[in-house]
Amino acid sequence: MAFTFAAFCYMLSLVLCASLVFFAIWHIIAFDELLTDFKNPIDQGNPIHARERLKNIERICFLLRKLVLPEYSIHVLFCIMFLCAQEWLTVGLNVPLLFYNIWRYFQSPTDSTELLYDPASVMNGDTLKFCQKEAWCKLGFYLLSFFYYLYCMIYTLVSS
Repeated sequence: MAFTFAAFCYMLSLVLCASLVFFAIWHIIAFDELLTDFKNPIDQGNPIHARERLKNIERICFLLRKLVLPEYSIHVLFCIMFLCAQEWLTVGLNVPLLFYNIWRYFQSPTDSTELLYDPASVMNGDTLKFCQKEAWCKLGFYLLSFFYYLYCMIYTLVSS
């Protein structure tokens, strides 16, 4: 068995893809918490609970914004690694999500690109459901990618 650059790329992508799976799971949990908070009619008239709710929403959106750039950076790294390793099928599978991430980053719902998850826009019911569906789709993509990278790593190690 020879250790090639492609095998190294697949090994590194396995580790990084596992972190992306955890990022996606965290997004799903956060959006579910926001959706539950959005539907919770208890204590809507109480201003103390309203302030606590707003602080919770702002905290969750702040934490979500902190995960956006690492997620996008890891995905760019995937594309660059597989491009250098000349793994064209893998690059082809990753490029659509890369373009979507770039489009999503520059077409944020607010005027500033730093506020991808703005508390005011995220708490819109349609936007919240869209973000939750997006997180589920990314989780599915990252899980499928993880097993694809695992298969390709084993195949590359065995065939060389």
